[in-house]
Amino acid sequence: MEIILLEDIEGVGAKGDLANVSPGYARNYLLPKRLAEVANPGRLDDVRRLMEERKAREARTAEQAVTVAATLNKTVVTIGAHAGEGERLYGSVTNADIADAIWSARKVRVDKHKVRLDEPIKSLGTFMVDIEVFEGVEASVKVIVVAE
Repeated sequence: MEIILLEDIEGVGAKGDLANVSPGYARNYLLPKRLAEVANPGRLDDVRRLMEERKAREARTAEQAVTVAATLNKTVVTIGAHAGEGERLYGSVTNADIADAIWSARKVRVDKHKVRLDEPIKSLGTFMVDIEVFEGVEASVKVIVVAE
């Protein structure tokens, strides 16, 4: 049975997608909970138009992401932190700290969850941190941690 998804459903598709599911799943779960609607010819045309618009918007976003990634690749961020003996930090520098420092330096919003930091930085030094700007587009920012 062909349906149009009104919400993101894991394993089926994203909002606005056209999906083919079993009639029982659609009739007993998706339709009563208003997670999907039956795909009729009129709505199929609307969905195809919306999909084309979404692809165009994603293409523009991908182009912008490449520009942002080029800017971030040139970025060097200095973060001051309290340090003790042996160049160990009293706290740590987290992905949120790095995202805030990028905003302060370049006025580029970076989601802290997109900052690829395996574990917080706990020592002074220079680190290369990867950032996922967009799906398939990554940048590397040079982070210098200095003592305050």
